[in-house]
Amino acid sequence: VQLQASGGGFVQPGGSLRLSCAASESIFSTYIMGWYRQAPGKQRVLVASINSGRTNYADSVKGRFTISKDNAKKTMSLQMNSLKPEDTAVYYCNVGPSLAGSRWFPWGQGTQVTVSS
Repeated sequence: VQLQASGGGFVQPGGSLRLSCAASESIFSTYIMGWYRQAPGKQRVLVASINSGRTNYADSVKGRFTISKDNAKKTMSLQMNSLKPEDTAVYYCNVGPSLAGSRWFPWGQGTQVTVSS
């Protein structure tokens, strides 16, 4: 399965961005889906996940980020509000942590988000 994140860019602190994820196959209704990010020099971490409508967020983004998906359109989104410089990272979409990065669900290129004044 190929997953491609898009929608990143440069934004000032306090701004918003909306990331999108497209998949080559219909997986959004079958698997836990997540958004991950990797800041320079740091490990990739899960920041938001969605499973059958239930969502979970890392403490660092709770209240600011919203994950959603459209199974019919095979897309997933991450609405990011009140962005902070520490949100700067490459963002990736994938399935849940147990399978993300496996040979069935390799990491895509990700999309760069830069928050700076």
